[in-house]
Amino acid sequence: MAELKTTLTTRSVNRFLNAIADEPTRNDCFTLVTLMKKITKAEPRMWGTSVVGFGTYHYVYESGCKGDWFLTGFSPRKQFLTIYLMAGADSRTDLLKKLGKHKTGGACLYIKRLDHIHLPTLRKLIQESVTRLKRKWKSHAA
Repeated sequence: MAELKTTLTTRSVNRFLNAIADEPTRNDCFTLVTLMKKITKAEPRMWGTSVVGFGTYHYVYESGCKGDWFLTGFSPRKQFLTIYLMAGADSRTDLLKKLGKHKTGGACLYIKRLDHIHLPTLRKLIQESVTRLKRKWKSHAA
């Protein structure tokens, strides 16, 4: 079985975010930290070199593959802010229609800037994703 490349680290979230050269992106990231921390009631932690994750859940698939992963998180990529909705980014088409300019793929929601979207709708999408994961898998805030 292949090892996951993205694992929980002890790297500093603040150091990572403060190193983002683009000020609007950096500010959006700190806004996401506040939002996700409030929703998950978990501190932000670095997963790999570029993902900020919140909380954890333990999964076990029928294949026997198991592990721990973050409930929600984000990564400031070159073209987009990638927001991880682990219960599926495409699952709430009604909310996605209200969100504003975005793209989706699997568990990922891609946006350019937070001011391009409706923030209360994003909050609801994240909250619903976290709630579904907590119901499906045994979770704990770490």
